[in-house]
Amino acid sequence: MKISVEELEKELTFTRFDRMSEKYPDRPAIIYLGEKFSYSKLKELSERFGGALSDMGVKKGDRVMLYIANCIQWMIAFFGIQKIGAVVVPVSPIYTSYELEYMVKDSGAETIICLDTNFAYVKEVLSKTGLKQIIVTNLVDLLPAWKRYLGILFDKIPSGKVDWSGSVYSFKKLLKHKPIKSPVDIDPKKDLSYILYTGGTTGMPKGVPGNHIGMTSYVNDVTEDVAGEHLKEGEDVYIGINPLFHIMALGFCLSVSLNRGNMAILMPSPQIDAVLETIQRYKVRWILGVPALYRMILENDRFDRYNTKSLEYCYCGGDVLPMEIFKRWKKEINVPIYQVYGSTEAGHVTYSKIGQDPAPGTIGHPLESRECIVVDPATLEELPPGKGGELLVTSPYTLKEYWKKPDETARSYVKINGKVFYRMGDIISRNESGELAYVERSADIIKHKGYRVSASEVEAILQDHPTVIGACVVGVQDEKVGERIKAIVVMKEDARGVGGVELLKWCSEHLASYKVPSYIEFRDMLPKSKVGKLLRREVRDEERRKMGKETRKL
Repeated sequence: MKISVEELEKELTFTRFDRMSEKYPDRPAIIYLGEKFSYSKLKELSERFGGALSDMGVKKGDRVMLYIANCIQWMIAFFGIQKIGAVVVPVSPIYTSYELEYMVKDSGAETIICLDTNFAYVKEVLSKTGLKQIIVTNLVDLLPAWKRYLGILFDKIPSGKVDWSGSVYSFKKLLKHKPIKSPVDIDPKKDLSYILYTGGTTGMPKGVPGNHIGMTSYVNDVTEDVAGEHLKEGEDVYIGINPLFHIMALGFCLSVSLNRGNMAILMPSPQIDAVLETIQRYKVRWILGVPALYRMILENDRFDRYNTKSLEYCYCGGDVLPMEIFKRWKKEINVPIYQVYGSTEAGHVTYSKIGQDPAPGTIGHPLESRECIVVDPATLEELPPGKGGELLVTSPYTLKEYWKKPDETARSYVKINGKVFYRMGDIISRNESGELAYVERSADIIKHKGYRVSASEVEAILQDHPTVIGACVVGVQDEKVGERIKAIVVMKEDARGVGGVELLKWCSEHLASYKVPSYIEFRDMLPKSKVGKLLRREVRDEERRKMGKETRKL
């Protein structure tokens, strides 16, 4: 049922979930590794966790870092943190201690929830940051004892050594705490719901603060307008494969499952046979993935052994979907792949319309709560339909700033006709019907396996190496992963004995695995403008020309 603007402005990230918990208390909300957690159980556990955090001294507005993979604990922690008015800071569980230290300091988080396999990283940064308490869990902590025993017996459960001294707490034990005593007064517009980190154009990631209504506005659009009557409330099934620390996956999960009393199946890792078995077993109808996931499913040797006929609504985001994958999927599954497009700063922005096969390169129509304009990147003048330009997005509900980074904010947000727009960086065209089509992305952003990798961040890490004086990082087209990361490096004249292997090792120690370059090329100089600015686009164009020549030779 469509809600009014007045009702929307009172919504919090968890209020509709709470209503679904009252309406469908016994309906499974989450299935995780075969174990069912009902709506009432998930609500109870989240409120117990929130109560435990409160007694640990976590207050409204405090930042709590969530450093774990997809699991039931992720959702419990997310709702529990929200319900006491604290701020969730979700980060990738594959981040290194170097990245973790930066984000803990930048966000001001004093509490962190981590997997036992990541405890060593957290311990490494403890004395260098403001962290005061650590909550530790294992992926199977909330499963029945017999399942945990079998997992240990067959060596299927990764685990890490934990030093339980000091302010280190067990996630599982905290769930025995009494639930939240009384509701916290939260303003959906003014109070923060989360801080998410995204690639920076000048080096390290930027924190993107989000208020409650910023998220509920687009979640409501997807639930009511995009999915609408196609969602079977209280009956539908969604499989969550993409990591929940990403705004695309979290928003979609809330929209099609937990907002409508439906069941979400959380996958801790994208193991394709497990994904296909789950689709078959639970008759999954809704799925969200990146192009690489759809390719891996289609190329799985045992694909034809599984029954995937239940799939009806398949969505893809994170990168442009190759036409070859779209056609193969339509042929094999007999349903189209719809597009999702957005960013950490603007939230979900556009969706394909259900019932219409997306045209090649299109990214959908803007959501009701998002206003999109296409402008000349240099003059910011709005362009007519059919002409490619930079996409700008605004919404009356979102915050328009980066966390404690006024210079980055000034670079990325512009005021036009009294409204503040976010510069998406992507070059987009718009047709007469209002549908948007992708033309080209910003030179700074590389799309690798569905992740947005900041070229500037990788360059900054390389340039921190004592023998490197310059670096340029670009994406090289690859049909399997979207783009591979290539680094072009200029070394100091007196550098001796340092090669690509050492620089790749340096990157591995300072960056998450998906940000580490696939190739390193050494040069004497890099192309720069008259004012000394790196001309990354020239290097990208050069790599494209090389790829074109190689293709013609074949």
